[in-house]
Amino acid sequence: MPLSVLAQAPNPFVTAGKLAGDVGKNAGVGEQKDLTYIIGQIINVALGFLGVVLLVYLLYGGFLWMTSGGSEDGVKKAQTMIKNAVIGLVIIVAAFAISNFVLGSLVNATGNT
Repeated sequence: MPLSVLAQAPNPFVTAGKLAGDVGKNAGVGEQKDLTYIIGQIINVALGFLGVVLLVYLLYGGFLWMTSGGSEDGVKKAQTMIKNAVIGLVIIVAAFAISNFVLGSLVNATGNT
């Protein structure tokens, strides 16, 4: 009895192909993207990566401060690292805001969505 039911089912390879196409379309694979979108994605990934690196740098500076044991040189080095990390994070956030504004203006000016 189950064999006759399976005989009525569609070809599993055709069904898998349709499902793979749906997954790819939902993931954005195979769609044509404009240049501003691609550049925006690259900038977002690069700035996100730099933000993570500076966050690790900030945490390392805090770790050095906590493990300096009261040493003046260790505390000064840690404070410098933390100060540099905060300045770097401010620069990255400003670069993100500027790039978002510029790319958004380009998209609006060219009429692409």
